[in-house]
Amino acid sequence: MKSFAVANQKGGVAKTTNTINLAGALADRRHEVLAVDADPQGYLTNTLGFHDAYAADPPSLYSLFNSPHEHDADEVILEHAEFDVLPSNVDMFKLEQNLIASGRRPRQRLEDVFGDLGDYDYVFVDAPPSLGPINDNVLLACRNLLIPVEAAESSMLALEHLLNQIESLERDYDVQLREQAVLISNVNYPLDNEQREAIDWFGETFEGRCPVFEIRKRAAIKRTLNNGGSLFSDDAEECDMRAVYEDVAATLVEVTDD
Repeated sequence: MKSFAVANQKGGVAKTTNTINLAGALADRRHEVLAVDADPQGYLTNTLGFHDAYAADPPSLYSLFNSPHEHDADEVILEHAEFDVLPSNVDMFKLEQNLIASGRRPRQRLEDVFGDLGDYDYVFVDAPPSLGPINDNVLLACRNLLIPVEAAESSMLALEHLLNQIESLERDYDVQLREQAVLISNVNYPLDNEQREAIDWFGETFEGRCPVFEIRKRAAIKRTLNNGGSLFSDDAEECDMRAVYEDVAATLVEVTDD
């Protein structure tokens, strides 16, 4: 099972959009895929139509985090037309405080949850827009990182904080967290100077480390999300960005555990 954290503490960088479309791209290749919504705001959960699950009583993802050995992930996982979903829940808003107060491996709970997952080929985790313990759980459980950004100076500054956090986790937990792709999202041509400088900066920063992909702003992407699916769903309209997600998926297929 290959697992990928879609993470950036900055909001508005299309974490959920990328998670859904990459899950759809790998499912379209006939792989077994699970999308996990670790964001207490539950945008992925609600976008995919699981409104009842977001407001449901336990067990939930919150239960799995709090007592990973008392609940089975299969109790919470739901079937979507394209891939399976482990939805977020409104109780997740209480989780960060609970993890901070806990002395029982507070940043490695999601690893325990992953140990009980079924036979998935790929897992994508939509991380919250923060550098708190939930985000740390996601990074430590996945070890592979997909970084969505925008072509803006604010994304460049946020990325530096994220990379510092990664270095801290690697040092404290003696692990290697690997950047597998940078996804520059909502790119809008013609580029202004800020966008051009940011795209160049991301390319230079990650040269030799991982590929950098441009995902252009398209109304079709938003419409497919509004319909509760990815660009790879049966009823999705044609969009040239589907080819970009196919390229990203091809890159992820080549990822090894070495």
